[in-house]
Amino acid sequence: MKTNLAPLGPKAGKESVRSHNLSLVLRAVLDEGEATRAGIASRVGLTRAAVSSLVDELIDAGYLTEHGKAFSGQAGRPGTVLRMSRTGPAGLGVEINVDYISASVVDLSGADRFRLTEHTDNRGGPPADALGRAAQLAARALASAEEHGLHAVAAELALPGLVSGGTVRQAPNLGWSQVAAEGVFAQALAAARPGHRALPVTAENEANLAALAELWFGGLGPRRSFLYVSGEIGIGGALVVDGELFRGAHGFAGEIGHVVVRPDGPRCRCGANGCLEQYAGQAALLRAVGLDEKAGLDGVEELARRAAAGDEATVGALEDAGQMLGLALSGAVNLLDPDAVVLGGIYRGLARWLAAAAGRELAQRVVSGLWAEDRLLAASLAGTTVAARGAAAHAVWASLPRGAESRLR
Repeated sequence: MKTNLAPLGPKAGKESVRSHNLSLVLRAVLDEGEATRAGIASRVGLTRAAVSSLVDELIDAGYLTEHGKAFSGQAGRPGTVLRMSRTGPAGLGVEINVDYISASVVDLSGADRFRLTEHTDNRGGPPADALGRAAQLAARALASAEEHGLHAVAAELALPGLVSGGTVRQAPNLGWSQVAAEGVFAQALAAARPGHRALPVTAENEANLAALAELWFGGLGPRRSFLYVSGEIGIGGALVVDGELFRGAHGFAGEIGHVVVRPDGPRCRCGANGCLEQYAGQAALLRAVGLDEKAGLDGVEELARRAAAGDEATVGALEDAGQMLGLALSGAVNLLDPDAVVLGGIYRGLARWLAAAAGRELAQRVVSGLWAEDRLLAASLAGTTVAARGAAAHAVWASLPRGAESRLR
């Protein structure tokens, strides 16, 4: 007889069963976009009376709203259409990156309702200053949301680097180490919104949240397992497996920017030599064509303009970076076998030049022989609010009755 089995949880009580059933109803509406009580009952296997009771509770709580009638063409009264509420509970997502801060407020449907971006150099300064600026930006976004009947129930930070337990363990490109980001931001946000209820704050790696945004709102279709690579000042990565984020044993999976592609290469901010970031990160790309490596997104736009005009030096630099990117990706693909590799961040706008060289490396090095061009994709979501939107949706959906957030997996 086995004696080392984990103890089972307590027997489900009436409250936990009702919470589960509430989550089933919400998940049905989230999946469909809109549904009737009869349609929900048919899908989740509950009686129409039980579903009606659950729906009434969710309407009273502000999660669902009623919108007109649905005519099925069959005998009987038409059903009332239910949708996720466009007012009421919302999520706040805030991304702090090296050269910008973004804030996004999404409603329960995941729609990006309000977003603000501020371009600012966050590297090297006190972390509390950057977190304070982010809190001020977030307070402005929340004020706009409140004017339209939305109230945030939770906030999530999207941060570059190693994030665990609310602390940024290391963010080399920001110069942060052991920063208690959740607590500092929560205090700054409370100070920026006197008289408002304090919001619970969580923190996550920005590439992870950008990957979730691409999964939930992007154009991946049936693909549920993919490697997301986010080009920024650094290079972030996230692995989604069967619709779930894979964080690794300590929460640090996905740091593809610090895969070594040349052991004798230049020193990286992380302390190692020859990391991918030193060849394909934003600063490296700008430096390779003679642009100021601190030029930020303006520099990236100039880089794309030169490449589109056929500038040989620029196209050559992007092909060199694509080769290094493909070298790192081929190892990841051999190890993980994802359905696709998705290029996000600044790589999205540069994919047409990076992808050819990266694809050649992948075709040559992926040992299965199954690599095909259509597995290397440019992200469908653009802009500097992708991770912030993922953070906001993650925050508001985590506030739903237990189990409803499983719709996202």
